[in-house]
Amino acid sequence: MRRRRRGRATEGAPDLSTLARVLPDLWPRDRADLRRRVVVSLVLLVLAKAATIVTPFFFRAAVDGLTPGAAPSTAEAALLAPVLLVAAYGGARLMGVVLQQSRDIVFARVGQHALRRLALRTFEHIHRLSLSYHLSRRTGALSRIVDRGIKAIDFLLRFLVFSIVPLFIELMIVAVIFWIVFGLWYFVVLVATIATYVAFTFRVTEWRVKIRIRMNREDQDAHQKAVDSLLNYETVKYFGAEGREAARYDAAMRGYEDAAIKTSVSLGLLNAGQSMIIVSGLVAVMAMTALEVRAGTMTLGSFVMVNAFVIQITVPLNFLGSAYREIRQALIDMREMFGLIDQAPQVVDAPGARALEVREGRVAFRNVDFGYGPERQILHGVSFNVPGGRSLAVVGPSGAGKSTIFRLIFRLYDVTGGAVEIDGQDLREMTQASLRAAIGVVPQDTVLFNDTIGYNIAYGREGASRDEVVAAARAARIHDFIASLPEGYETMVGERGLKLSGGEKQRVAIARTILKDPPILILDEATSALDTPTEREIQGELKRLGENRTVLMIAHRLSTVVEADEIVVLERGRVVERGSHAELLALGGQYAEMWARQDAEEAL
Repeated sequence: MRRRRRGRATEGAPDLSTLARVLPDLWPRDRADLRRRVVVSLVLLVLAKAATIVTPFFFRAAVDGLTPGAAPSTAEAALLAPVLLVAAYGGARLMGVVLQQSRDIVFARVGQHALRRLALRTFEHIHRLSLSYHLSRRTGALSRIVDRGIKAIDFLLRFLVFSIVPLFIELMIVAVIFWIVFGLWYFVVLVATIATYVAFTFRVTEWRVKIRIRMNREDQDAHQKAVDSLLNYETVKYFGAEGREAARYDAAMRGYEDAAIKTSVSLGLLNAGQSMIIVSGLVAVMAMTALEVRAGTMTLGSFVMVNAFVIQITVPLNFLGSAYREIRQALIDMREMFGLIDQAPQVVDAPGARALEVREGRVAFRNVDFGYGPERQILHGVSFNVPGGRSLAVVGPSGAGKSTIFRLIFRLYDVTGGAVEIDGQDLREMTQASLRAAIGVVPQDTVLFNDTIGYNIAYGREGASRDEVVAAARAARIHDFIASLPEGYETMVGERGLKLSGGEKQRVAIARTILKDPPILILDEATSALDTPTEREIQGELKRLGENRTVLMIAHRLSTVVEADEIVVLERGRVVERGSHAELLALGGQYAEMWARQDAEEAL
């Protein structure tokens, strides 16, 4: 319950709280070198601002030195003084740029390190999230959240820290200079101009942010539809639905188009209003200075200096609106990503969890209850025992709870009642890593990484040598096929393994599991998607794979489980029959009916 409250707090968290979550990565305790870089960057920032602020003073002195009526003491001074002042002016401007670029160079490693740590933390957390989250997620939308969150942090690190904050410091210093050097009314006009500009910019930008949120939502929806359609490329072709998919995508893009137009229109209004405020303030202070120059209370250099200061602060103020909008949007994107990080996994290691010790490989379900929610109870008091080195098959109609049993053994979910044990050890008291290291899975739908065949087989055990990969491929009877390919083990399998046939993918999955060499094996309807000849070939490989291992088979096709030591029949989440194939046929119950039905279907 505590995690959920924290997640809600993050959604409505103040912007400062969102920013604060990045600070530990900007000041990493384990990297003294990066902390030194942060300090040096801040020093360079201060020096760069100092160089920028003194520049107009050199400009004023140079102009006053060139003004007719200025009386230098010697002819040499008349020539040299203005030149030196102009050189000092140019040097100050150059120094400001050099210091700013040096600051960016020094800070680059800090920023990129922080981004990498945040990206890694997010990626690791997504993998820790429970299966229920991943079953309900939208892959395209999830990738956009992470991508935008990382880009937002990158933007804030570069822009907010080294542009916006220094800008406001510079504005305050310039305002104080106006008061001290030129007088109170100059200070009042400048502060009033800046305050009006900032207030107008923030007010309009808040309105624009709401439009941007809608635009993001429409963009995310369109992107998801595009990804979903491309992932189902073959299905689209099967049904000749290219036009339907295009219309669906275009409808999503139409919403994005409307929001984007409103964004552009509001940007035009923002820019026009900003220009009006800035020009009004500039005209006011320049007119005041011009009157004083005419009255002889100020020099021409002072007039130029005022102009230089106003122009100097006008340039960064001009993009304050877009910067504020980008900052607000970046904070929204960051908040979405941190909201993802705050998602609490449903399955976690218990405090003091131990590593699983597999001695015999005995698997037991003890009066197990499980439901995906109060309204969707799946298993009711399921009990069975699989001795080490023996095999058990779980059969039953669709929705009976067969796949749920596999997920509970692998601890993708935790039971809501009873216990699942391996060699007498409750899985909830064991670490997830040790449990999953002890179990091998050959799934119904083998999904491969978009990499080489060799990589996909080697995925079974980290650090496996090429000889071990080849040996596993030979054991799975797929080496000869791989060797016949022009690129052999370096052949790319395509996204989700689409360049391989169903039988070839299953053999890769078997090779991968052989390489893992687990004491417990789960076959999750491993051949149900294959044609009969291929199924028979794969069944032979699976039989060899299961030798000297505890095997649990989840099957729809009963012909694949006839040799199991025991068969459990599930119906609506309850065990209704159990025994060997021959015993269940002799019983003449539900299993016998299912066998007769499938036998008749295959005869046709």
